[in-house]
Amino acid sequence: MAEQLIVRDVAREDFAQWKPLWDGYNMFYKRVPSEEITRVLWARLFDPGEPVHALVAERAGRPVGLAHYLFHRSTSMVPLNCYLQDLFTAETERGRGVGRALIEAVYARARAAGSTRVTWQTHETNRTAQALYDKIAERSGFIVYRKDL
Repeated sequence: MAEQLIVRDVAREDFAQWKPLWDGYNMFYKRVPSEEITRVLWARLFDPGEPVHALVAERAGRPVGLAHYLFHRSTSMVPLNCYLQDLFTAETERGRGVGRALIEAVYARARAAGSTRVTWQTHETNRTAQALYDKIAERSGFIVYRKDL
């Protein structure tokens, strides 16, 4: 019998198990965040004045996935928007419902905060994730542009 999957808010004592997931997420996207970025993100997750939040999915008491999301204003809507910024599942857990469970939990947190929309993006080559996303959300049709300054 498979262990039950639990999605919950990240806790301070999760750092040692959250960090490998965070590192895996960054490796997947071929980026290397500085220790400062990791330290600041971790602090923000526990600062009630910050709009960024984190969930972990755990199986058998071990985190196997993470989701970072934040709330922001919009010029086209009155309620806050929820942006799912980071979503990652440990490689050994892929295809076992972790990503879907994390997204559904973000939906629930967004509803509870009065948000009427959750948005996110993924790389165009991430076909595996897109197969899930196409089942639980709709593509907006927007193309993302970026200019690093």
